[in-house]
Amino acid sequence: MTVETSPTGRTASDLPTGGAGDAASDGATGSADGDTAAGRGSDHPLRRHRETSLTAEELAAVRGSLSPSRASDFKTCPLLYRFRTIDRLPETPTTDQVRGTLVHAVLEKLFELPAAERTRRAALALLEPEWARLTEAEPALAELFTGDTADQLGGWLESARGLVDGYFTVEDPQRLEPAERESLIEVVLDSGLRLRGFVDRLDVSPAGDLRVVDYKTGGAPREAFEAQALFQLKFYALVLWRTRGVVPRALRLLYLKDREACDYSPDADELARFERNVVALWSAIERATQSAEFPPKRSRLCDWCAHQSRCPEFGGTPPPFPELPSPPRGGDQDRPA
Repeated sequence: MTVETSPTGRTASDLPTGGAGDAASDGATGSADGDTAAGRGSDHPLRRHRETSLTAEELAAVRGSLSPSRASDFKTCPLLYRFRTIDRLPETPTTDQVRGTLVHAVLEKLFELPAAERTRRAALALLEPEWARLTEAEPALAELFTGDTADQLGGWLESARGLVDGYFTVEDPQRLEPAERESLIEVVLDSGLRLRGFVDRLDVSPAGDLRVVDYKTGGAPREAFEAQALFQLKFYALVLWRTRGVVPRALRLLYLKDREACDYSPDADELARFERNVVALWSAIERATQSAEFPPKRSRLCDWCAHQSRCPEFGGTPPPFPELPSPPRGGDQDRPA
C-alpha cells in the first residue's frame, strides 16, 4: 500500500478527469471528527438510495450485518458497540457532527450543478438553503441553536463556510464527474456476513479505475483517527472489489479543515487479508453477544464519548444486558442474527 499526501490534493495516484457521469445513485464513529453519522444515518434525506440491491437468495444467506462505523466502534471499545448497537442508547448530535452533515450535503448538491457552475461562490451559496432543507427534514437539528445558543448559529455557519472553502483548495470540482455520490454499497460474504456502508463519492475513470473519496471535516488531532479512517476506506474497497471485481486504484481522504488530500493505494492481497480480519472481528462480536460481555476500552476517544456516565471506566454502571430478539434475515442491525 502506498500513502501520499499533498496540501493541494495533486498526488501521483490521481485518476484521470472525466468518468462515468452522474449516476444519481444511491452508522457513527462517535469520534471528535465532525464526520460521524449523527444526522446521517440511512434514513437521512442525504442518503438518496436506501433500498438494498441484494437478491432474495443473498438476503436469505445473511446471518449478520456490519457497517464500517459499527466495526470501528467494536475495535475502539466493545462497550461502545454494545451501547450503540445492542442497547441502542440515544445520542444527541453535536454541533461539530451536524456541521459535517451540512458540509457533506453542500458538496453533494454541488455536483448536481453543471461542471462550469461548480464554483466556490456557488458552493457557499448552497450553505443556507441546505441548512434549511436539513432542519426541515429533521427539526431536532435546529434545536441545537435555540435559547442561549441561538446567537451561535451565525458563527457556526461561518465555520462551515471555511470548510467548504477548504474543499476548493484540494480539488477542482469542475474537472470531476463523480459516478456515484452518497451511495449505498453492500455485499454478502461466503461466511454469511453482510457488509454495507455509504460512500461519500465514487469516481470512475474512462479506463474503469475506481477512486473512493471520503470528506473529513473534524478538527480533532488527526493522528487519533487516521487508522480509523483508513479502516473505513478499506471496508468500502473490499465491498467494491467483491461486487465489481475491481480493486479501487485510490482511497482518498480529503481533510477540509487542514486543506490536505491523503491517498491510499490498496492491492488485492491486502484486501483479502482485510476481509479475513473483518470476519474475525465479526466472530468476536458474536462471542461477545453470546456471553453478554462487552468490556470497556479506555483511549483518547473517551473524551468525546456520550456514554461516560454509564461506563465503568468513569465510575458508571451499564444498564442490564437486554434479551435480544433475533433480527430478521437480511436486516440492517449490526449484530448477529
